Amino acid sequence: MVTSGKTPASSGEPETHGAALDRYDIAILRALQQDARLSNAELATRIGLSAAPTWRRVRWLEEHGFITGYRAEIDRRKIGLGVLAFVRIDADRNTAAATRELEDAIRRIPEVISCHYISGSGTFELQVMATDLDAFSRFALDVLMGLPHVKDLHTSFSLGEVKSGGALPLGHLRGAAETSGAR
Repeated sequence: MVTSGKTPASSGEPETHGAALDRYDIAILRALQQDARLSNAELATRIGLSAAPTWRRVRWLEEHGFITGYRAEIDRRKIGLGVLAFVRIDADRNTAAATRELEDAIRRIPEVISCHYISGSGTFELQVMATDLDAFSRFALDVLMGLPHVKDLHTSFSLGEVKSGGALPLGHLRGAAETSGAR
């Protein structure tokens, strides 16, 4: 349910809102990116609202696609994935149908943890996990080169992670929330 007003004057807390994110929504997003296992009560305390409006806001953020899921961050090395490779795929055809077929095939490969359609040289840039270099080599030959419309692969390997994790920057939202009238 989307409303534009406030709860009755007795509570003094903003109610679930319209389309624009406000400071409470941004605080929820920030807190859940840091720890998605927070209880609703803990989250409410961190953002400065009571539990009921916090729960409604989280639900609104989920329903409107701002929050698309929750997951654990796993140390890849502790589960035996010692190789992170960046693979640029050159396709032999760049028709819409061929591109969709290749995209669909890539989505079904669990070792590919991300895939981007890119500008410049190449068609797709993949991040691929493997246990070791031999396993990656077999995977590249047996799986990646066997994908439809693949002409060539160009691979670079991570030599060390400087920064990793999925938290998105939210600083640009602060200004939008302030100019939308949310305080």
